[in-house]
Amino acid sequence: MPQFKNVTVDQAANIYFDGKVTSRSVYLEDGSKITLGIMLPGAYEFGTDTEEVMQIQSGDLKVLLPDETEWREINGQGEFTVPAGRKFKLEVTKVTDYVCSYR
Repeated sequence: MPQFKNVTVDQAANIYFDGKVTSRSVYLEDGSKITLGIMLPGAYEFGTDTEEVMQIQSGDLKVLLPDETEWREINGQGEFTVPAGRKFKLEVTKVTDYVCSYR
């Protein structure tokens, strides 16, 4: 979906890793939450509270998902899902624009 309509956006940014990863929380009309963010080049590890679906809009990165031994590469656009209560690693090589949905 290229646009989100009838939303509420938090003014304050979510800032991680000394500002190298930032996002804004957006609440959709149905009450669900997504975040819209940017990741600068670097290596990161995140944990999840709920299942997360990461939609990469643009950028280059590798992701190591839980219980996997092979890194997945995304160049340009792509998507991956991380189960709830798990950690995953990212190696971002080009500024990356993303949308994260929570289930």
